[in-house]
Amino acid sequence: GQNCGFYSPDTLALVSGQTGKLMYVMHNSEYPLSCFALFENGPCLIADANFDTLMVKLKGFFQNAKANKIESRGTRYQYCDFLVKVGTVTMGPSARGISVEVEYCPCVIANDCWNLLMEFMQSFMGSHTPGIPSVFGTKHDSVYSPADTMVQYMELFNKIRKQQQVAVAGIR
Repeated sequence: GQNCGFYSPDTLALVSGQTGKLMYVMHNSEYPLSCFALFENGPCLIADANFDTLMVKLKGFFQNAKANKIESRGTRYQYCDFLVKVGTVTMGPSARGISVEVEYCPCVIANDCWNLLMEFMQSFMGSHTPGIPSVFGTKHDSVYSPADTMVQYMELFNKIRKQQQVAVAGIR
């Protein structure tokens, strides 16, 4: 395997217009020349890697929420036609969870190979194998894209953030 940083989103809050709407600016080491901008429950924009620089210039509209920085870093493995990335999800200096990404390289229509992916994941994740991702429900028989992966990471990171907020609230 090789060591790589998978996803590192910066959260930007839209200040005017749609109040409280969040946009996540994410990077993926598999696509170093691209930047992914995802609106909460909205579209995913794929831009050049220097999109972050443009966003800094728009600080009248967006406010950076650096405190929300979360990332997954880990190791990438190739096993036959499968690509597996296992990462540690961190918020600031603290580890908050583990991410496991599995890709079946010959298949571009995710629904066509979901059962095979499930079987493969069950072989090493057992009862921790996840259910079908929500992004599959909206894709049906269309081609899977890097943006779909980013949406899944955004969902995972938001879930981890919410667990963190619950834990902090429980301490008080």
